[in-house]
Amino acid sequence: MSARAASKQRTTKETSIEVAIALDGGEVAVTTGLPFFDHMLDQLGRHGGFGLTVHADGDLHVDGHHTVEDTGILLGETFREALGDKAGIARFASGLFPLDEALVEVALDLSGRPFTVWEVPFGEVLPLGDPPFNPEMAGHFWQSFATAAGITLHVRKRAGENTHHVVEASFKGVARCLRSAVRVEGGGVPSTKGVL
Repeated sequence: MSARAASKQRTTKETSIEVAIALDGGEVAVTTGLPFFDHMLDQLGRHGGFGLTVHADGDLHVDGHHTVEDTGILLGETFREALGDKAGIARFASGLFPLDEALVEVALDLSGRPFTVWEVPFGEVLPLGDPPFNPEMAGHFWQSFATAAGITLHVRKRAGENTHHVVEASFKGVARCLRSAVRVEGGGVPSTKGVL
């Protein structure tokens, strides 16, 4: 099987980002200037079973919004390219993912049709890390990623009070579902259309 990997760069007036991903494994190295976001992307790489490198320089003097959003966009584009024609992939995955008191439900389809449902309410929104990561940006990250990757993604909070735990459970849950969905288990493209 050929290597399922890709790398991309994206530069705007707000951010400069480089992403490389290998769907079948490798080292994980992430630096975005937002330590909590680094931690979440590290979870994505490790629990996804991916080789993942992300380097982002953004206008953190404004806030983390542009860095998080643009990383999601570029990571989604890179993931989509690494998938290639999707021949033989499992395509669908879902599950329930706990982290202490938090429980998050994830379902996804590598359909080529971008759609995101993010039902993860927070109580009091407390920034995480220094410089701060706004937890509300987690949903925006996944929407940016899913749109660019061409994924149908549903994430719902079933339980949870600790913001860190809820956000981390969502990243681990999506990672594990992506890991399952990209698994090669057949020969043809898993669609009656013949293309995804």
